[in-house]
Amino acid sequence: MQDVLIPQLFKTEYRKIISVLCKLFGIVHIEIAEDITNDTFLLATETWGLKGIPKYPKAWLYAVAKNKTKDYFKRNKIFTEKISFELKHSQVDLEEIDIDLSDKNINDSQLQMLFVICNPILSKETQIGLALRILCGFGIAEIAEAFLTNKETINKRLYRGKEKLRLEKIEIEFLDGINKEKRLGAVLTTIYLLFNEGYYSSTRNIKLRKELCIEAMRLNYLLLENKNTCRPEVSALMSLMCFHSSRFNAREENDGKIILYNEQNKDDWDKELIEKGEYYLNLSAKENQITKYHLEAGIAFWHTRINDSKEKWESILQLYNLLLQIEYSPIIALNRTYALSKARSKQMAINETLKINLNNNHLYHSLLATLYKNIDSKEEVKHLKSVLKIAKTENEKKLIRIKIESALK
Repeated sequence: MQDVLIPQLFKTEYRKIISVLCKLFGIVHIEIAEDITNDTFLLATETWGLKGIPKYPKAWLYAVAKNKTKDYFKRNKIFTEKISFELKHSQVDLEEIDIDLSDKNINDSQLQMLFVICNPILSKETQIGLALRILCGFGIAEIAEAFLTNKETINKRLYRGKEKLRLEKIEIEFLDGINKEKRLGAVLTTIYLLFNEGYYSSTRNIKLRKELCIEAMRLNYLLLENKNTCRPEVSALMSLMCFHSSRFNAREENDGKIILYNEQNKDDWDKELIEKGEYYLNLSAKENQITKYHLEAGIAFWHTRINDSKEKWESILQLYNLLLQIEYSPIIALNRTYALSKARSKQMAINETLKINLNNNHLYHSLLATLYKNIDSKEEVKHLKSVLKIAKTENEKKLIRIKIESALK
C-alpha cells in the first residue's frame, strides 16, 4: 500500500509544497525549497514503513513540510536575517512565519511558478524540463525518458536553468496586465510543447506519454481557473488538447504500432473528451480574437467528425490556409496538403507537397507515399524506402516493410 501511495502523493503534492516554499524563499533559494520538499517525502517513506500510513497522509506531509521550514529558519540565523531584510517590505514576521498551504495559496503559487518557469530567457527544453520537475512532480529518470536522453543531461539542463533564473533575479509574483499578456504567450507555448512531447513522442512508454498530456492539460487548467489568465486563447488550447486526447487510445495498437487516422476505430474515441473540447472551443469564441490555438482546435474538431465528406475536408483546408497566414511552418504546410488531397484532388496535393521539399523529413516522404498510392506505385515505393531509412523503431520499420510489399504486388 505504501509503495503505491507515496509515489501517487509525490505526483500530486510535491508540486504544491515546492511551489509554496519557492514563493516563500524566492527563486534564488530554490534548492532550499527542493531539499525541504524532498526531505518531507523521504521522512514519509521511512516513518510510514515503520509506523504505518497516517489517517490523513496529505495533512501529515503538509505538517512535516511546515515544521521542517520553521526548523530551517531557526537553525540558520544568518539566512533568516537575510530573508527578513528581503521581506521587510511585505512586513513578514519570521518569528511567526506562516507556511500557507491553503488551497488558494497553493493554486496561486503554482500559477506564479508557471510564469517564472516559462520565462523566455530559458530555452524551451529547459522550460519544459523545469515544468515537469517542479510543477508536475516528475522524476529525473522520467524526464530523461520523455526527452529520449540520459539523467546527467537533464540534471545539467535543470541546474543551468535554475542558475539562469537566479542570476537574472527573477521574482515569483503576479505580473501586471502588460507583462502578463506578453508572458502568457510563452506559458501557452510551453504547455503546448509539453502536450506534443507526450502526444507525438517517440518513446514507447505509453503510460509516460499519457501522463505528459494530462499534466499539460492540468497546467492549462490552472490558467483557466484564475480570472486574470482565463483568456480565449487558453480555452482554445484546452479545446485542442481535449480533441487530440480523445483519440489517444485509438492511435496505437498494444504492440506500439501507430494506427493511421483513417484506420482508427471510431468507437475507441473518447466521447466525453470530445464534448469537453466543444465546450472550450465555444468558450474561446466569446471575444473577437483568433489565434493559432483557435485554428488548430477548429481543425482538431473537424477531425472528430466521423463522416468523410467534402465539406469536412474543405473546412479543414480553409482553417489550414488561415493558420499558415498566422504562423507558417513546413509541417503545417504538409498537413494542409493532405486536407487538399481530400477536399480537391491527390494530384494537386502532390504538386503542393513537392514544393515544400523536406527530403530529410519522414513525414514528408510518408505523405507522398500515401498520395502516390493507387496513382504511381514506383513513386510510392521510392518514398516508403526513404521513410524506412529514417525510421527509428522496429515497429515503424515493420509497418513500412509491409506497405512496401503491398505496393510491389
